[in-house]
This record gives sequence, structure tokens and C-alpha cells, in this order.
Amino acid sequence: PESSPDLINPVSTAVKEDLCCPVCQEVFRDPVVLSCSHSFCKVCLKDWWRQKPTQECPVCKRRSSKSDPPCNRALKNLCESFLQEKHQRASEALCSLHSEKLRLFCLDHQEPVCLVCRDSEKHINHRFRPFDETAEHMKVQARHTERQIKEQFKKLHQFLTEEEEARLAALREEEEQKSGMMKDKMEALSRQIAALSDTVRATEEELRAEDVSFLHNYKAAVERLQKGTLFIFFKLFVCFCAKCVK
Repeated sequence: PESSPDLINPVSTAVKEDLCCPVCQEVFRDPVVLSCSHSFCKVCLKDWWRQKPTQECPVCKRRSSKSDPPCNRALKNLCESFLQEKHQRASEALCSLHSEKLRLFCLDHQEPVCLVCRDSEKHINHRFRPFDETAEHMKVQARHTERQIKEQFKKLHQFLTEEEEARLAALREEEEQKSGMMKDKMEALSRQIAALSDTVRATEEELRAEDVSFLHNYKAAVERLQKGTLFIFFKLFVCFCAKCVK
């Protein structure tokens, strides 16, 4: 098993004793040092002094001759290094069971593991690969899968577009056919109405004729007039029924 970083890093070992302000108990921020060699956060020391009648050290109570103590640069650099290292450790992927760095990937369980996990009973006779190597391989696979999904989506989008265009074209064609059929029927009806108008005019002329001539042509004129009128009404009735069915 790997050793914990805190056990081998001297900076981490000295955190509680050397890198924490005695007043706020946190890592020093802008540390200043007194003549007695004790250090504090600059803000913490100022707040402490405001609450006291004299400017004394919060630890040893020795009076300070300086109202503005100098910065402890060495301690400040050490604290900044510690916080940076702490941040880096926090950003590392750690095992949830052993708090160790994840270095391997178990191919059988399909999960990242630490060295302690590898040697545990849970992963006996399992196959492992280096974590970084496996992560890069999976990224390549993920990018490949992403490209395939995008290509399939593009094909699907193209298919739907073509299908929509085909359906719209079929609807337009059907509409044009129905419109043409209706146009033909209306033209035929117009011709029949014109023919009826001619029949009416001819009948009117025969009515103005002499009595003998009128009587000879009466029967034929009435038949022509009735036949034309009934045909026109029949055509109108057919058109009306066709519209109702639609």
C-alpha cells in the first residue's frame, strides 16, 4: 500500500504547529512576526490589539514596541506552498474506500481502483490496466461514439427532411388534381348554362312567332327547355354532394 502523503511530506507534518495562527487556528494569512518571534495573521493581531489596553503578544503577553510588525516572508511563502500542494491533492482522484490515489482500472469490474484495492479479496484474479492509459483509451472510444451518434443523427435529420418534402409534394399534387377536376366541372357547367341560355332565347323567339308556327313548335320548345333546365340542376346537385362528401 502507498503511504499517505501527510506521513512523508514535512510541510504537511508541520501544519498544526507551524502553519496555523494561534488566534484563528487557520493557516496564516499575511503573517507578521513580533519581537518575541511569535507570528500571527496581520488581521488577527490587529483585532486582538483593539480589544486590549496594551499591544502585547497573544501568546507570551510580552509588549510589542512596534504598532506595525514586519511581514514574516519565509512563513508566508511556506503557507502559500502548503495551500497550493493541498489544492493539488484535493484535485486528485482518490479511492473512496482507502483515500489512496487511483492508479489502476479493473477491467472485470469496470471501475478505477487504488493499489490497496488491487490487493484486496474483492479483486482477486482480476485484470488491471494503468489508470491513465485506460482513461485515454476511453476518451478515444467516447469521441468515436460521439462521431457515430452525430452521423446517425445527421442521416435521420436528412431522412425526415426528405420525407417531409415528399409528403408536402404529394399533398400539393393531390390538391392540384382536385382543383383541376373542379375546374373542368365548372367549365362544363358553364357550357351547359350557356346552352340553356341559347335555348331560352330560342324559346322566347318562338313565343313571339305567329300562332300557327308557335303551336307547331310548342312541344319541342318545352321539351328542350325542360331538358336543359333539369340537366343544369342535376349538375349543380352533383357538385354540391361532392363538396359535402369532402
